[in-house]
Amino acid sequence: MRYLLSITLTFCSLLVLINDCIAGKMQVVASVDLQRYLGKWYEIATIPQRFQIGCTCVTAEYTLNPNGTIKVINSCRKEGKFKQIVGRAKVVPGTNNAKLRVSFFRPFWGDYWIVALDTDYNWVIVSNAKGSTCWILSRTPQIDEKLYADLVELCRIKGIDISLLLKTPQDCGQ
Repeated sequence: MRYLLSITLTFCSLLVLINDCIAGKMQVVASVDLQRYLGKWYEIATIPQRFQIGCTCVTAEYTLNPNGTIKVINSCRKEGKFKQIVGRAKVVPGTNNAKLRVSFFRPFWGDYWIVALDTDYNWVIVSNAKGSTCWILSRTPQIDEKLYADLVELCRIKGIDISLLLKTPQDCGQ
């Protein structure tokens, strides 16, 4: 009986370790130049979060606060009305600015991991540790279909469930 209990505990411990490894498998970029990253981004596609459902013309704008945190302004059109929410982000120490924690509803913070970034900072893919969130962002409201297909494929390679990914309408007269 003791032997069976020992095997069961060992097996459960291995499952926990495997689950932790899987949950932490998302790789981020080597580093991010925050000064180049700041500014306005347009949402090209997303795995919609509860608060985003029904949003079109989605943008995110990042500015540096005097205390080193980042002001985040997310905007969209929802049911014909302009909506905006302001939050803040802070860099996770030791990640070369590739991992941030974002809060719109304090005291709750979420992962904002930069998992792919164009060398010219024209597009970015953002997710979390589990790959259960995803935002494909661009400096322009539209990107060509080939680039979009390549970015979706990159999401798939990263382990993001692309069947949940939805394109964001950006035909808002910008």
